[in-house]
Amino acid sequence: MLHKLTLAELQHKFTAGEVTASDITRAYFLRINQVEPRVRAFVTQCKQATMDQAEALDRKLKGWRKTLPMMAMPLAVKDNICTQNVKTTCASRMLEHFTPPYNATVITKLQEQGYLLVGKTNLDEFAMGSSTENSAFGPTRNPWNAHMVPGGSSGGSAAAVAADECVAALGSDTGGSIRQPASFCGVVGLKPTYGRVSRYGLVAFASSLDQIGPITKNVTDAALLLGAIAGHDPRDSTSADVPVPDYTNAFKKRDIKKLKLGVPEEYFASGLDPDVGRAVRAAIEELRNLGATVKEITLPTTDAAVATYYVIATAEASSNLARYDGVKYGLRTKETTDLLNMYMKTREEGFGAEVKRRIMLGTYVLSAGYYDAYYGKAQSVRTLIRRDFDAAFQDVDFIVTPVTPTPAFKLGEKVQDPLQMYLSDIFTISVNLAGLPAIAVPCGFSQAGLPIGMQLIGRAFEESTILHAAYAYEQATQWCTKRAIIR
Repeated sequence: MLHKLTLAELQHKFTAGEVTASDITRAYFLRINQVEPRVRAFVTQCKQATMDQAEALDRKLKGWRKTLPMMAMPLAVKDNICTQNVKTTCASRMLEHFTPPYNATVITKLQEQGYLLVGKTNLDEFAMGSSTENSAFGPTRNPWNAHMVPGGSSGGSAAAVAADECVAALGSDTGGSIRQPASFCGVVGLKPTYGRVSRYGLVAFASSLDQIGPITKNVTDAALLLGAIAGHDPRDSTSADVPVPDYTNAFKKRDIKKLKLGVPEEYFASGLDPDVGRAVRAAIEELRNLGATVKEITLPTTDAAVATYYVIATAEASSNLARYDGVKYGLRTKETTDLLNMYMKTREEGFGAEVKRRIMLGTYVLSAGYYDAYYGKAQSVRTLIRRDFDAAFQDVDFIVTPVTPTPAFKLGEKVQDPLQMYLSDIFTISVNLAGLPAIAVPCGFSQAGLPIGMQLIGRAFEESTILHAAYAYEQATQWCTKRAIIR
């Protein structure tokens, strides 16, 4: 049952010569055929091309087993990350037939190691959403309960990992879009520090917030995949020229006796689901038992995070999505009378309701007379949020919070109430505004049997610290070993 293995376990078997790349590929596409009609995690599958690549890789190796970490590893990629000669749709009619002529930097890095692309995963259109219900190609379903959402916007990637349709996946995180679906689907999701992983080739939603990161079955796999994609990229002006450590060194010690853990009171206020509160509090006690010093802290501007985020993110979305005008690439409406009509009809037909909503909000806050009142003020509050974290990290090494206020909710439950949908990200948004790393780790289940996640937040470029703490917790508990039973 190769599809049940973690990335590290599958890598070990391949390196030892116990399985071939072709064996791995056949096993995973068999699994996809079995469960994909129920889960619907993929927009595009790459079966034939991947089988051909696996066979070529086996011929090239000819028994030589000194392999690279991602060699022959079957990965899924969120469909807003450019893949040369493979469609990148952003789950939008606007880009339904778009095939990029180049690879994102993260894809180039993985190709250099010989990874296998099993397919492109579903998402909320242009990564705008928290449930993967905004996709132009239909919703993805939660492998734990097909009546529930998988989270978003990287819901397809999280569902694919949880359903064992790939050994790991890439997602993108603008306001929690890796961590929230990872929590809903009972897997691990890591949002790296802003600038740690190149954004070149990631279709932009909000450029100062977007970050590519791994979604995996456990913490070890997250460290392996992050190490494969991290690093400075001269093609990305926001990429940080900071050395990339061997993240697996964080696992050499299981104890966390020298670490101080901060618990912000603002994240445990009214509105938090009782099951989530109990699970995360129990996880904090487990970290205390493992040796961490627990300290109550405060992040005073947390209440302003959602409003701040939805001003900045929509403003940047309005600017980034202006390029889709029916001229350069993507959809172009055929029934037009003049140039202006062509622009308007193309955008009307190509964008879904949520994308239009965010473009209009962003255009409004950037308009004359409102820029200073909304966008300028939001940027000022963003600075205050970052200062809150800076002050907290003077006293603690990492911060622990819930990932989401509730477990996964029902399909259709919040579609007609955008504000309630936006509040799903209330505990993750601040991390993106501050540009910090954070990881979501399974820490329990609700009474309804749905996964619950814990979020560990670290200092900028200190992913190793949160990986160390997350690994220690994972080894002391059994939550990461639980797998969805797909009916």
